[in-house]
Amino acid sequence: MILIKNGRVVDPANNRDEILDILVDGKKIAKVAKRIQDDAAQIIDAKDKIVLPGLVDMHVHLREPGREDKETIETGTLAAVKGGITSVLAMPNTAPVPDCAGHISLVREIIAKTGQANVYICGAITRGRAGKELSDILELKKENVAVISDDGASVESEELMLAAFKKAKKNGVLVICHCEDKALSANGAVNLGFTSTRLGLRGISCESEYKRVKRDIALAKKTQACVHIAHVSCKESVEIIRAAKKDGIKVTSETAPHYFALTEDDVLSYDTNKKMNPPLRGNADLAAIKDGLGDGTIDAIASDHAPHTDNEKDVEFERAEFGVIGLETELAVAITELIIHNVLDWPALVNKMSVNPAKILGINKGTLSEGADADIIIVDTDKEWVVKKDDFVSKSQNCAFLGKKLKGVVEHTVCGGRIVYRASGRGLYNLK
Repeated sequence: MILIKNGRVVDPANNRDEILDILVDGKKIAKVAKRIQDDAAQIIDAKDKIVLPGLVDMHVHLREPGREDKETIETGTLAAVKGGITSVLAMPNTAPVPDCAGHISLVREIIAKTGQANVYICGAITRGRAGKELSDILELKKENVAVISDDGASVESEELMLAAFKKAKKNGVLVICHCEDKALSANGAVNLGFTSTRLGLRGISCESEYKRVKRDIALAKKTQACVHIAHVSCKESVEIIRAAKKDGIKVTSETAPHYFALTEDDVLSYDTNKKMNPPLRGNADLAAIKDGLGDGTIDAIASDHAPHTDNEKDVEFERAEFGVIGLETELAVAITELIIHNVLDWPALVNKMSVNPAKILGINKGTLSEGADADIIIVDTDKEWVVKKDDFVSKSQNCAFLGKKLKGVVEHTVCGGRIVYRASGRGLYNLK
C-alpha cells in the first residue's frame, strides 16, 4: 500500500482541487480524503507539491520493433514515466507495421515483457502504411486496437481515405490524421517564408497542412466518423477545426509543446534538433495555437516523441531526419509556457494532458477516483532545471529544448500501483 499525503490534488474529472491524501491498495486507488491514517502503507509526503492523474500521451514513436537503435519500448516507457506519463499511444511507423493481428501480437509480447507504462497500440490505416490498400480494420478491432493512423504520412487517395472512414465508423475505430499534402510540402525542410529564404532551404507551406485538415474533416463529416487531427501547427488549421466543432463535426485535435514554445526563428542557427514535421511556424501561428488551447479548439497536448540517432541529426539540415524527443520535457514545457503565462490553469492543463486524451482514446484513465487505476504523479512545480543531453533516459537525445531552463519536476510516478519512478539521480525504476 502507498499513502500520498498533504498534496494539492488536481483532478478535474472529479472537480477536485484541494489538499488531500490518496491511499493506493494494489493496483487501484482505495481512498481519497483528508488525513487518511494507515500504518501499513508506504508514506510519500507531497506537501507543497501537486498530485495529478498520470499523463496520457497519445502520440509517441517507440520505434520498436525495427529501429531499436533509436528507442525501445523499455527505454521509451522509462522516459515516459520520468516525464510523468503513465499511458502512451504507440504510433505505427515500425517494422513490421501493426497492420494485422500477427504484427500486433508481436508488439504486445514486447510490451508485456519490457513496458514500464501502459502502452496502447495504434494500428495502420493502410497495409504497410503505403497508402495503397486498407488494412483489415475489423481484424484490428478484434485485436482491441481502437485507433488507426498512417502517421508520418497522409493517405493521398481521397477515395481510399473515404473508405477508411466508412470502415472506422462501422467498427467504432478512431482515425488519427497526419495532415500533409506532399505535393504542397514538396520535400521542404522548414516553414515557408522569411526563414526558409534566409536559410536557403526549401519551405513547407501552412497550406500543405490546412488543406489536408479541411479534406479529412470533410470526409469525417460525410461518413459521420470520428476524426482526430495530429500535431496541429498553424493558424489556419486551428480556424478550420474551430469552425468544424461549431458545425457539430466529431473532430478532436492535438498540438505538441514545440508548437506553443518555439517558432521558425529558433531554426536560424541550423539546429537540426529543431527540425520536425510539420515545421516550427511563425509568431502568429504560435499565438493561434495558444488561443486554440485556451478556448478548447485544441483538445490535447502530445509530445510527438520521435527519437533519432546522432548520425541522423548531425548532418546538413536538409538531410537530417524530421522529429524531436519530448516525453521527458513536455510537462515542464507546458508548465513554463502555459501555466506561468496564464494560458491555462492547472485543471485545464490536466484536461489537455490526461483527461481529454483518455476520453479521445476511449481508455479508462485520467482520473483519481476511488476504484480507478492507481496512475498518479507528484510534481514539484517550483523546481527549475536545465535540459541536458546526459540526463535523458530515452535512447536518443534529439531534443528541441536542449540548454533551456524549465520549471516543474516530476518527483514520483506511480503506475498500476507501483512506484516506477522517483527523482533521485537518474530515478528509481521497478523493472519487470
